[in-house]
Amino acid sequence: MAANSDTAFAYDTLIRGATVIDGSGAAARVADVGLRHGRIARIVDIGPDDNPDDDAGERIPANTAAEVIEADGLVLAPGFIDVHTHDDTNVVRQPEMTPKLSQGVTTVVVGNCGISAAPVALRGEPPDPMNLLGDADAFRYPSFAAYVAAVQACRPAVNVAALVGHTALRSNHLDRLDRAASADEIAAMRAQLQEALDHGALGLSTGLAYANAFAAPTEEVLALAEPLARAGALYATHLRSGFAEILDAMDEAFRIGRHARVPVVISHLKCAGVGNWGRSGAVLASLDAAQRWQPVGCDCYPYTASSSTLDLKQVTGDFDIMVTWSTPHPEMGGRLLADIAAEWQVDLHEAARRLQPAGAVYHCMEDADVDRILAHPATVIGSDGLPNDPLPHPRLWGAFPRVLGHYSRDRELFPLTIAIAKMTGLSAERFGLAGRGFVREGHWADLVLFDAATIRDAATFTEPMQPAEGIAAVWVNGTLSWSQRRATGARAGRFLPRGERSPVMTDS
Repeated sequence: MAANSDTAFAYDTLIRGATVIDGSGAAARVADVGLRHGRIARIVDIGPDDNPDDDAGERIPANTAAEVIEADGLVLAPGFIDVHTHDDTNVVRQPEMTPKLSQGVTTVVVGNCGISAAPVALRGEPPDPMNLLGDADAFRYPSFAAYVAAVQACRPAVNVAALVGHTALRSNHLDRLDRAASADEIAAMRAQLQEALDHGALGLSTGLAYANAFAAPTEEVLALAEPLARAGALYATHLRSGFAEILDAMDEAFRIGRHARVPVVISHLKCAGVGNWGRSGAVLASLDAAQRWQPVGCDCYPYTASSSTLDLKQVTGDFDIMVTWSTPHPEMGGRLLADIAAEWQVDLHEAARRLQPAGAVYHCMEDADVDRILAHPATVIGSDGLPNDPLPHPRLWGAFPRVLGHYSRDRELFPLTIAIAKMTGLSAERFGLAGRGFVREGHWADLVLFDAATIRDAATFTEPMQPAEGIAAVWVNGTLSWSQRRATGARAGRFLPRGERSPVMTDS
């Protein structure tokens, strides 16, 4: 990297000779890319991908930029968009966002699984699973506008776009969460949802599998979702079940989308539980059938283990369950539930009950199902990482490099161009992130430069907080934010209000 001394430059940054994969799924090409005022100002193709020294035309002169990055042999892609996160409170409390920035993520979508930091007015401690976002002190945003203002004021290292959580809304208006909402309570929730949509929320999310939302009948969600269409928003859902009842749960999600006349995003689509292994073909056939009549997509994380709160409904001896935290028994973090139960001389369910509230990693999926779902054209990538977990699932630090290294390069599940599209262009179109997700002139300069031959996830289940290898540099809104395996200290992220979505949700 070199910097020029003259101050009259056409570009703030010039990235020369990079292999550009633009996020659309198109073939790679070698180009010079000039950045100015936070945007991609100019792209000049300099030769075919297999012969970067064979200039097809002009180059952007090095002396036209304040900073020059020589990128021969490296891939320049749009910054990765993590469409499924629980970073809601962390973008304010830990704005450096190292777990995401270090793996090339430049935008996070928060408010997933029915839980969001706003709008929330707690009466006591946050209910499960809102406790995944932190303790009561973390919830400081009684309105969505207050949350937007907090993100803008702290200026995190990554961009932030937000959904509104159904369980968060329920906790504001219901005296208890094991029942359906009344008509008046639904009206109050709709008013808060509308305020959020007016301030740029992407849409509504649900987590109907969790106990504190499971009692909500479909009709409650149908009524709550009705304001979404007028705002051009979407409906994202952690299905009511990812186990044996998954097809019924998908039908419920599709029904809600049709009623509200909005796109549906199925969160972290998976076939969970040994009895469900091998059903990914039927699950994806259901998704394909729904796409004939309505816009439907899904996200997926590249692992065969899930992670959430310790849920008695998911406790089984069929697969390993590792406890990651426990409020009454913190010393049990990092141990298998089966070993804890044996030590206490109780069954698995009794051990889980004694540990609650607690978190867990569930090794509940098989590789073949994950492969099929990841490779499907409607699938984009989301980490579903839990940043407040003291022993987080490795997806928090490694999801995106794992797709590029393990799944695309090593296992050849899909080409690198498609892998990047699933992390960038398709994600931006699906969630209405205007001016993001592509390496195009005029777009915001959210960019990642990496070595395709060496990129890999370093995070493991035993040592999960490890930055990825092979990431050379990350720019957020044109600002160099990660370089030489460390943060630069610059924080250039911003809140991203809802923009224009692509009407087609199956582009690959």
